[in-house]
Amino acid sequence: MYDGYYRRGGSVFGAFLLGGLVGAVIGLLFAPRSGKETRDMIVDKAGDYWGEAGELYETGKEKATEVYSTGKEKVTELASTTKETAAEKGEELRAKIDEARERLQEQVAKSAETAKSKLEEVTPAAKEVVDKAAEGTKSGLDTAATKAAEGLDFVAKKAAGESDDGDTAGSVAEAKAAAEGAVAAASRKKGDNPLQSL
Repeated sequence: MYDGYYRRGGSVFGAFLLGGLVGAVIGLLFAPRSGKETRDMIVDKAGDYWGEAGELYETGKEKATEVYSTGKEKVTELASTTKETAAEKGEELRAKIDEARERLQEQVAKSAETAKSKLEEVTPAAKEVVDKAAEGTKSGLDTAATKAAEGLDFVAKKAAGESDDGDTAGSVAEAKAAAEGAVAAASRKKGDNPLQSL
């Protein structure tokens, strides 16, 4: 109950005034002086107390001003320190981001260079394989064209009746064999034989 009273800043001043008033009243009641002397003494004491109260007020005002100034300085200092710290952290973060970006660019450049060198290594071999495949295909097509032309010439001769023995069934069999030979020759070059299913 009294704890809250003593914790407030004005309680010391209030207790001082109350004690002064109680002491003055008791002093007046028990004083063996005359009325004029008592009145003069009261006026003197009131003046003393009024002066002490004024001094106490000025001291309190100075303390409050000092606390306010100190608090304001601390808040200003804390704000500037916080700004500086935030700026430093921002710069550190920016530097780390730039460093990571540079490392990433270096890795990309290195990977591109590696891929380019691998491509340069593989390109001649791939070109050689394509050239060989083209030569094989051309050779197979030339052979197939020659065999097909021979087969067609043979069929045309047989159809015109230029056969030596006059056997038409044999002519058809020979024409089929010539065509199969042409296709087989082309398939060997290519790798599959479409007439095997026949």
